[in-house]
Amino acid sequence: MKNWEEDDAPGYCSAAEDLADAQAAADQLGIPLRTVNFAAEYWDRVFAAFLAEYRALRTPNPDVLCNSEIKFRAFLDHALDLGAEWIGTGHYARVTHGAAGSRLGRARDAAKDQTYFLHRLTQHQLQHALFPLADLTKADVRGIARGLGLANAGKKDSTGICFIGERRFADFLARWLADDPGPIETPAGRVLGEHRGLAWYTIGQRSGLGIGGVREAGEAPWFVAAKDAARNALIVVQGARHPLLYAQGLCGEQLHWIAGAPPVAADRLPFTCLCRLRHRQPLQRCTLVEYDTALCRVRFAEPQRAVTPGQSVVFYLGDECLGGAVITAAA
Repeated sequence: MKNWEEDDAPGYCSAAEDLADAQAAADQLGIPLRTVNFAAEYWDRVFAAFLAEYRALRTPNPDVLCNSEIKFRAFLDHALDLGAEWIGTGHYARVTHGAAGSRLGRARDAAKDQTYFLHRLTQHQLQHALFPLADLTKADVRGIARGLGLANAGKKDSTGICFIGERRFADFLARWLADDPGPIETPAGRVLGEHRGLAWYTIGQRSGLGIGGVREAGEAPWFVAAKDAARNALIVVQGARHPLLYAQGLCGEQLHWIAGAPPVAADRLPFTCLCRLRHRQPLQRCTLVEYDTALCRVRFAEPQRAVTPGQSVVFYLGDECLGGAVITAAA
């Protein structure tokens, strides 16, 4: 499955290398390999939204849309058209199928669990999904591959956004985002420097601010605490545990429940569960205090750091992933 054609320069896009690895493994296992190109679908359904979010000064997570719109929509539809009954993927997640529907659960390998990126899947999508790595660690998988003599058994883990490759993210983004300089300020209004444009920064960011030599409270580093869009000002604070980096809750939109319905009716709120605000974050206790068909308001049991608009809040009940929403604001 190829999803990106804008830049196939060597070292940037690994599609050719990935295809060669897949073909070698398929040949060795004696199974046919089919290829399909979803570059147009990826641009329309994922990348256009990715750019729109950055231009709206939010920090998007394209992997979430890539799963719901490409791997489990365009690719699933293609597989079903070919006569397939299931698609099996290399996600570290668990799916169980029963009379009451399909449920998404966390994988055994907590460090690799990818349910955060799968929380927008629907019942139709999950009902055709298999996750054979659910009970395996990455070490287990590599051991199986070595035992089969597969050439890619030691291949480096893929990281980051698929179309970025090994290049600097800022260099890639500069092809679509224009600079819009403005002041970097403390909460009290002291100007410390100039930013490149608010779209280039994310809440909680430390590196790349260009104000490392400016000190107010000892030698503590600076972190992005907020974006003042009205004044085009980037608000920074010193110290990783500065109070302005923490929030008691959040507001979200595009609320989605994997089961097709919320876990409790709106008149039975509040509902206490677990959540995470980023991939690999340990699960946090939270309370869903309000929701409607698309919006929600969440309160944390403990203040959470760097609640970032554009990222996702994903809800869990034990090991089951219930769904999630796109964060609009800390609250």
